[in-house]
Amino acid sequence: MQQIKSILLLLALVLLPLQVSASGTKEGELDIPEIVLEHLSDAYEWHIVSYEGRSIGIPLPIIVRSSATGEWTFCTAHSLPANFYFDEHHHGKIYEKLPDGTVTRPIDLSITKSVMQIWIAVAILLVVFLSCARWYKKHDEKSEAPGGFVGAMEMIVMTIYDDVVKACVGGTQYKRFAPYLLTVFFFILTCNLVGLVPVFPGGANVTGNINVTLFLAVCTMLAINLFGNKEYWKDIFWPHVPLFLKVIPLMPIIELFGVFTKPFALMIRLFANMMAGHAVILSFTCVIFLGWSMGVGYGLGLNIFSIVMLLFMNCLEFLVAFVQAYVFTLLSAVFIGMAHKEEEAE
Repeated sequence: MQQIKSILLLLALVLLPLQVSASGTKEGELDIPEIVLEHLSDAYEWHIVSYEGRSIGIPLPIIVRSSATGEWTFCTAHSLPANFYFDEHHHGKIYEKLPDGTVTRPIDLSITKSVMQIWIAVAILLVVFLSCARWYKKHDEKSEAPGGFVGAMEMIVMTIYDDVVKACVGGTQYKRFAPYLLTVFFFILTCNLVGLVPVFPGGANVTGNINVTLFLAVCTMLAINLFGNKEYWKDIFWPHVPLFLKVIPLMPIIELFGVFTKPFALMIRLFANMMAGHAVILSFTCVIFLGWSMGVGYGLGLNIFSIVMLLFMNCLEFLVAFVQAYVFTLLSAVFIGMAHKEEEAE
């Protein structure tokens, strides 16, 4: 009975924001693509609900520099100066109208929804690991094993350290990259899990933002190429293939192309999986309210189907949150290990 109450409470939290949003629209005007795209895209305010035509949300600081005067403007979305506007044709980004009538994109350092979600994820990680560090500072881990939450965190850390970092990077180099790989894993995992929370301070689609995954992929690319040994670069520009393939040079071009395709694959894999998961969950949620607008018979059948699929997709997304963080870390460790493979043989 307690488990059923917990499931119903979780379902109510998932449906609450959309239910209030649907109540603010006229019958038959539920725009599912707009709702889904609004959730997936970044924004200059943290939208919570729309009720009776009014949008209720948390305003975020907008920081832009005028291209005409060079002055910085600090405001919110509701107090934006007249020379700035949100361009819906460019995903709601801020543009500036210059005195000569031209339009330009100003320097924008605003704290958007994705940025705020990243800060929240970082704050969660600091609280978690500082609390774990406090336990180790007060106890002797050689004579007393941690239990509860600290023990669970130690298990996760040691699993990634032993089975991913140490096993894939190998040699004597794995200790250098362990801090980076562990940070990447827990950052992606935290962003994924917080993004599944349907209400503030969760719900932002951080890892479904191509800019975030691009930055993570670039970090991995720098870790691979800046610290790769001479054998790694030799295999790129003078690989072990017949001489005519080196002279043409066909294989060096292919190997050099692979330097960029590896991080590109990391970026697209994480972005596409997380964006698709959020889109599917929100689509099934919208079908619940769309069904009632089609009549009681259709509504009842669609609701049962949508609720079952919604619960299934939420459970699946919890698994995907772990899997995607693990896969990104695993592939990053494999690519870093490939840049030190000769050192392993020695």
